[in-house]
Parts: sequence; C-alpha cells; structure tokens
Amino acid sequence: MLVIMKKLYCCKLFILLCIVLFSTLVSAKNHENVANELVNIINENRTAQKLQKLNNNPGLGCIALQYMEECNGTCTSNGTMKCQTPEDDFTEVYAPNCGVELPTFGTLSSRIVGCHSKYLKPSEAFSQIIGRDQKTLSLVKDKKHTEVGVGLVRSHQGPFLWCVLLSNDKVNSTFVLEGGGKGIKQKRGCFSGTNTPCSRGKKIHLLLNSILTVICSIFVLYVSGIVHL
Repeated sequence: MLVIMKKLYCCKLFILLCIVLFSTLVSAKNHENVANELVNIINENRTAQKLQKLNNNPGLGCIALQYMEECNGTCTSNGTMKCQTPEDDFTEVYAPNCGVELPTFGTLSSRIVGCHSKYLKPSEAFSQIIGRDQKTLSLVKDKKHTEVGVGLVRSHQGPFLWCVLLSNDKVNSTFVLEGGGKGIKQKRGCFSGTNTPCSRGKKIHLLLNSILTVICSIFVLYVSGIVHL
C-alpha cells in the first residue's frame, strides 16, 4: 500500500512539473527575441511623447549585433563600453557579414551601447542603458530619427552587451538585406527586426528561470495545501 501511495505521489509531482514547466516555456517562447521587445519599449516611449514610431530595421539590427561582437572585453564596471572599432568596419565588415546590400547602406545617426554582468529584461535595459542619462535618453526621442536596430549578445560567458543603432534615412530604403532575407544566421545573441530567437546565453537564462519557476510553484502549492507530497 505504501509503495502504491509513493507511486501516486510521484505521478502527481511529475504531472505538476510538466504543467508548470510547459506553461513557463510557452510564456518564454513568446519573448525569445528580446531585441524586438526593446524596440517596442523605445517606440512606446516615443509615442507617449507624441513622436513617430521608429521602423524596426533588421539590417540595422544585424549590424548592431555585429558591432557588439567586436566590442567583447570592453565592458566597464559602470555599464558603459569602450568600443574603438574603425568606422570603416561598418561598411567593410559588419554590413557584408549581415548580407546588407552596400548601395543601401545609409546613415548611422546615433548609437547607444551598454552592458551588464547579468541579463537585463528589456524594460530594465531601457532604464539602465538607454535611460541611464539624459543624453542617451534624448537620442531615442530625437524626432529626426526614422529607423532603429537593436543587437544583444553575451560576451563569452561574461557580461551581456546591448547596442541600439539609429538612422534618420528614408524608411524601407536603407540597410536592405540581400534577397529580402533575414540576414546572417547568428550563432550567438539576437537582433531586432526578425523572429529569430536569441541563442546560447539568453536561452540558458530562460531555462534557469523555468527551473526556478517550477521549484517555487511547487513550494507555493505545497505550503498552501493544494499538493501533498
């Protein structure tokens, strides 16, 4: 009888784990490309100021990701970055790597970069990176800007690096990806303008969150008396 009861408890626990983990992963799946989420937050702040939304340009986002890849090891303790890459790299390295048609390479009017030792949710990235001072915040609220691209990557198991590139060119005519494609298939990180999810560092973060959610959910249900182990 005791063996049967233990088996029933194990089955109950297994089913509960599956339900909670599935719901957590489904929720996470809807938010896998956090670069797009940051663009949405930027646009929400612009519309709140009665400014026009920025076009989420995948070519610009891909270049932002490439730029961050080159900025590895430049994260400072206060969350700023010291990227000293040559300006020519944007047209000679980043754009070709992304498959951006060079004749369509437009104007990079502004850029915002930042980093953090831990993963930041898009809302936190906005407040701690974009909104860290009046200068960076004013850039995303500049009415001259028309397009935006966001890149996110983790620096070799180190800090998470964010980049926001802004352009004031005509919408849908610059930073065009060859063949209307999605740009490079990134091996790490993610960039806005596509439905491609973040890879590696971000996925690990989601997995850890899922596991913690399962454990906490079981504990709450146990304490409340809903589940008896």
